[in-house]
Amino acid sequence: MIATHKVSLNYGQKILFENVNIKFTPGNCYGLIGANGAGKSTFLKILSGEIDDYSGEIEIPQKCRLSTLKQEHNAFDDKVVLETVIMGDTALSGLIQERDIIYAKEDFSDADGLKAGELEESIEEHGGYEAESNAKQLLSGLGVKENLHSEKMGNLRGSDKVKVLLAQSLFGSPDILLLDEPTNNLDLFAIKWLEEFLLRFDKTVIVVSHDRHFLNKVCTHMADIDFSKITLFVGNYDFWYESSQLVRKLQKDQKQKAEDKAAQLKDFIARFSANASKSKQATGRKKELAKLNLDNIKASTRKFPFIDFKPEREAGNDLLHVDSFTIAEGDKKFIEKTGFEIRKNDKVACMGDELAISKLFEALAQKESPDGIKWGVTTSRAWFPADYSGLFSGAAGELSLIDWLRQYSTEKDESYIRGFLGRMLFAGEEGTKQVKVLSGGEKVRMMFSKLMMTGANVLIFDNPTAHLDLEAIQTLNDAMVRFPGTIIFTSHDHQFLDTIANRIAEIKDGHLKMIDKSFDEYVGIQQ
Repeated sequence: MIATHKVSLNYGQKILFENVNIKFTPGNCYGLIGANGAGKSTFLKILSGEIDDYSGEIEIPQKCRLSTLKQEHNAFDDKVVLETVIMGDTALSGLIQERDIIYAKEDFSDADGLKAGELEESIEEHGGYEAESNAKQLLSGLGVKENLHSEKMGNLRGSDKVKVLLAQSLFGSPDILLLDEPTNNLDLFAIKWLEEFLLRFDKTVIVVSHDRHFLNKVCTHMADIDFSKITLFVGNYDFWYESSQLVRKLQKDQKQKAEDKAAQLKDFIARFSANASKSKQATGRKKELAKLNLDNIKASTRKFPFIDFKPEREAGNDLLHVDSFTIAEGDKKFIEKTGFEIRKNDKVACMGDELAISKLFEALAQKESPDGIKWGVTTSRAWFPADYSGLFSGAAGELSLIDWLRQYSTEKDESYIRGFLGRMLFAGEEGTKQVKVLSGGEKVRMMFSKLMMTGANVLIFDNPTAHLDLEAIQTLNDAMVRFPGTIIFTSHDHQFLDTIANRIAEIKDGHLKMIDKSFDEYVGIQQ
């Protein structure tokens, strides 16, 4: 159990938290959500003790061990992988280190022998003799190959480092587990393993994530940061999102009768009450849900952008034909002698070699199609590249938001331009600031404004969910589901992939294969 009592934190004039009183109990997984800048990572650092300039108290029982997912990926570069994982249990790791120092002494004395014996007993009590096998089990589950277990961390690639640090946080069955974006840089199978691990985990988990599928899978509660407070909601992310949207809708409709409001909410709760993330907690969640009423749920203050891609014309039946196409740079072949077709209204998710996918998207998006690529004459394309930084640097970076967007519009009137900026939550004076000062998520929203202007009937989107908050991901997801044209895209967001794609293009070892399955079906056949 971990609890806060009247916790407050200000940064200058900005109040992040004000008199936050909340309790997180064992057996539950809490998804910590909030708008960008609301303080999600900061709150985890308060709980872990990394930030101490707050007022109020954090209550953690004396015998509880708290573990966090380390964000400094290079902090353990001089350590061996297995040693790094075991360091997750600082008490055990300290005992092992003290013992090894004694054994390494050249003038080993009788007193040293007695001390070493005491340490061996303590190590055994802490499960030290199973530590290496337990660490190996965690690493293997996350997909870190056995030949890497004895390597130095500095020799690992970035994705494997992330997996090792995640194993470190999970090691030794901590009583309280704080995870900040644990699915970042994980492959699908490592994410699935982590989901299953957390579903079996019977201690306290608090997690920050932009992966809605992950939050829906593992969370029993959502902890929503809003109004400088943190409010607990029973249920997963979808329950919180739909309930908050329902309340917003009902509150706007002042003519709605009270009994109709109650009936809608009752029906909504009934549909979600059976959808428990953990079956053993289903009964308790149903009881909590049954107690909910309209006053229990506040409409969120968070704003959702408005994304809507409208084709100017419908594409013909001949959409895209690729015949024996090769992409190479020097001796490196990304795709070799590939042929495939994409049909009208297909929504194709590309999986596999990410660099090869980006190279393919770049070739497909060119105004003058390379040999072997034949687009239908009625098609028009909008491209969201993996790297769009050049569009916001140099002379372009000095432009205001209005002037930057005006470059890509046939209609130059400022009110027209501001209309697209407003949809992306850039209102009033924000339109006059320079694009070079925008955050990563704000630049992505500017890209969406640009692409909405094109009226294209084919969207080519290379990982558009990167840098977006949950609200923007949800809005983009809905827009792409609604889009009445063809989409070729890739993403790391499970729910995004599964709700949009009707076909999969798998790129592996330089070859592209089209698979007529949904994303979840595709994942199923890979296991």
